[in-house]
Amino acid sequence: MPRLFTALEIPRDAALSLSLLRGGLPGARWVDVENYHLTLRFIGDVEGHVADEVANALDRVRRPGFSLTLSGVGAFGKKPHAVWAGVAASPNLHALQADIERICQRLGLPADPRKFSPHVTLARLKNANPAAVAHYLSARGNFAAMPFRVNRFVLMSSRDSVGGGPYIVEEAWPLVGTDSRHAAFPASASDASRIMR
Repeated sequence: MPRLFTALEIPRDAALSLSLLRGGLPGARWVDVENYHLTLRFIGDVEGHVADEVANALDRVRRPGFSLTLSGVGAFGKKPHAVWAGVAASPNLHALQADIERICQRLGLPADPRKFSPHVTLARLKNANPAAVAHYLSARGNFAAMPFRVNRFVLMSSRDSVGGGPYIVEEAWPLVGTDSRHAAFPASASDASRIMR
């Protein structure tokens, strides 16, 4: 059964900036560049009919597209188990995430116990030396990528694997005011036929 979550994709240029952070940390399992993403809401292992309900309900999200900047690095855990790149403050990102969280709770999914902390996981750590992690972070603390435009959010799935991935986009929803809806994924056959004319 696939494990589902909603996410933002990381465009190529930003992913290349993130890839420059790879290396220099013993014991790190680096996330493949094509698997970089920003999780909005972890849904988990759910039955097919629940996945369908979630996908149908996410059709109701109406949020504007926005600009996002990856900035800073950090680690999770007193005994660090992951290093990540952070995100500059973004009210639009938090509003989108809150909408998705409300929809999931209305469908009966348990609330996520963790406070939303937007990030892109760079590596997972096993038995990493905390001093080495601190050195890695201090050497890269001024990381910032060029801003990128967020035009859609996606429902992704992952299969059980070591370190996550590969991740598959199961469905995508355009944000308001972006033209990616018709260009990238027509919502219906009638939309497709309008595009072809």
